[in-house]
Amino acid sequence: MPSDSRFVPLEVKPDTTPIMIKHFTSSLSKFLSVVTLLVLISFTGRSQSIPEDAASISAGQALFNGNCKSCHKIHQQSVGPALANVYERAPSIDWIKAWIRNSAKVVASGDDYGVKLFEEYKKSQMTAFTNFSDEQIMNILAYVQDETKKGPEVASPAPGTQVTGGEGNGGLPSNYLNVILIGMVLILVLLVIILGFLISSLKRFLDQKNLSEEDKEVVHSPITVSTISRSRGFVFIVTFLVAALGFKAVINGLYSVGIQQGYAPKQPIAFSHKLHAGDYEIDCKYCHTGVLKGKSATIPSVNICMNCHRAVKTESPQIQKIWQAADWNAETLSFGPNQKPIEWVRIHNLPDLAYFNHAQHVNVGGVECQTCHGPIETMDVVRQYSLLTMGWCIDCHRKTDINSKGNAYYDRLVELHNASGKGNMKVEDNGGLECSKCHY
Repeated sequence: MPSDSRFVPLEVKPDTTPIMIKHFTSSLSKFLSVVTLLVLISFTGRSQSIPEDAASISAGQALFNGNCKSCHKIHQQSVGPALANVYERAPSIDWIKAWIRNSAKVVASGDDYGVKLFEEYKKSQMTAFTNFSDEQIMNILAYVQDETKKGPEVASPAPGTQVTGGEGNGGLPSNYLNVILIGMVLILVLLVIILGFLISSLKRFLDQKNLSEEDKEVVHSPITVSTISRSRGFVFIVTFLVAALGFKAVINGLYSVGIQQGYAPKQPIAFSHKLHAGDYEIDCKYCHTGVLKGKSATIPSVNICMNCHRAVKTESPQIQKIWQAADWNAETLSFGPNQKPIEWVRIHNLPDLAYFNHAQHVNVGGVECQTCHGPIETMDVVRQYSLLTMGWCIDCHRKTDINSKGNAYYDRLVELHNASGKGNMKVEDNGGLECSKCHY
């Protein structure tokens, strides 16, 4: 055919549709993978990864009570925020772990959520728990999650419950005892008056009878205060009572040497254990940090007080005394150079010749604070509750069973003791009465 310039042959291009579909499918696959990964991270970083078994919850409760309870409650704000649903409010579980271990580092990094919390709670620095493992933190979250699901407790008296007064021991109130004593005294006076009337009536009755002179002398014998006070029997009784009471006073005085039971000195700051340890349930170990580590329980430092009282009840005159000791500037939120300790008055003081170790009793023996210090959580003003004498300690060692559970050190000792058939192993059976235990 003749060529015609009007017809230009078309350039045939390869079909790119399969390649475009392939690239689109690959990109979509990558996008879905990333989204899935983010969803999984978000999903596993929330409550789904928090353990729910009873052992974890129990371990978390112990950790919470010992370390967190002083500043946090589950369902209401305390020094810090309420922790209910904290695992959902926080950015992630990893964020919670970082915050617990070192909140200052999180704030310094510029984290928005951390800075917001820090500013909201007046820049109160949370205690850093750098020694907490991931498992321990997850156990605490397990307890928080369990309490969150339970919801806040609703206080309501049980049907038929009768509220009684008194000193909290189920006995009669002291006012009732006073009324009873006064009533008994009145009854005795009334009996004496009645007896006087009976004697007078009896004399008048006998006067109407034909009595002999001897009988009349007996009936009308001149018994007066003067004749009674001069009688030998009366003098002997009075002398004996005075000597006995004097001897008892001397013995009591000798036994009370070195004993300060009931000692309750006035402190420089009116600190109430009833409010802190009772109402707010702050663990004793939070303030008395040495109780788990060494001989002395230690008196709390100003810094421990300031952990809470930078933000709590700042208008109180008593809190102002703490601020003065800490040289705290509320405007700049900083400490000054003129810090000084609070001069607390020591209440429980053993003589230098006696050695007592708090850590040994609390960590190994599992002894509660109230065993020696009494119901400290009910005391507005702390007093020495127990005798704290040598005899008092020895009596405790004779009566107290050794806490050998979970301590392999005692396994062989308990086995040998049980073989002797002497009952439960007491502290005295492990050398608890040896002189060198406390005097060396």
